[in-house]
Amino acid sequence: MIVVTGAAGFIGSAIIAQLNKRNIKDIIAVDQQGEDAKSKNLQNLSFQEFITKDQFLTDVIDQKITTKIDAVFHMGACSSTTETDIAYLTKNNFQYSKHLALWAIDNGIRFIYASSAATYGDGSLGFKDDESQLHLLKPLNPYGQSKQDFDIWARDNQHLDKIAGLKYFNVFGPNEYHKADMRSFVLKAFEQITDTEKVRLFKSYNTKYQDGQQLRDFIYIKDAVDMTLFFADNPSINGIFNIGTANARTWNDLVNAVFGAMNIMPNIEYIGMPDAIKDQYQYFTQADITKIENAGYSKKIRSLENAIKDYVQNYLKTRAYLAGD
Repeated sequence: MIVVTGAAGFIGSAIIAQLNKRNIKDIIAVDQQGEDAKSKNLQNLSFQEFITKDQFLTDVIDQKITTKIDAVFHMGACSSTTETDIAYLTKNNFQYSKHLALWAIDNGIRFIYASSAATYGDGSLGFKDDESQLHLLKPLNPYGQSKQDFDIWARDNQHLDKIAGLKYFNVFGPNEYHKADMRSFVLKAFEQITDTEKVRLFKSYNTKYQDGQQLRDFIYIKDAVDMTLFFADNPSINGIFNIGTANARTWNDLVNAVFGAMNIMPNIEYIGMPDAIKDQYQYFTQADITKIENAGYSKKIRSLENAIKDYVQNYLKTRAYLAGD
């Protein structure tokens, strides 16, 4: 039996889809109920049981779960980079994760959890997934700090040799439709182009980067899931690992790829950046994936252009969801 928390979310549902393709359907899907937009992510997928996050935690603590669980993909969390309620983030992203991790470790269950590239802050210390340097990182927002707090807790309590923490960079792809402002800019650009045949990008306020030339490590959901399942297939590989492409691309590159996939000539307008995010803006991210490659991951990662073409033409144009068959 496999448990996926955040099962109705973006990465969680994509993991279930890929497990289904492996003919794995004995899955407990854990998430909140009542979110119709998210529930659509599960409509084409197979799993044995759906349970709320609070009930699952209660069953774990009270030892009501009797089915043998082999692995937990803990993707459930508040993922909003603009969330300011620290108590809420601490409860959902730190305390909940701690309870599940300790339960998994005590019961010999494989535990793979979502950290975030947001923990790297402004990137001034680089993007190397080195556990010994975790305490030096300075996230730019409370969300990133909540992920950082759990990473450090796991390290300081000597748990990182038993569990795998994955720092996802800018993931995009099908099943993110429900994410509102947290949707990828690929999806937002597609909608802008559909409505106006134009895309608006933030101007740069850093003299090192021209408008639209700010850089990000954009990774397609299908590649992110392949990298995630690598840790289920190799349970002896533990620690903190980056999930990215190691190839930073500009926002102009991304937008031009969306225009290209839609067969429309590029038309970009650069607009002012809101004051509220100027101090939290990352001008450059690029995953160092040497560690996961040295651990044995060798599958070729899709180019940004090929990934966007697949997303636009096979999903966005028809609002399709990932399926498990």
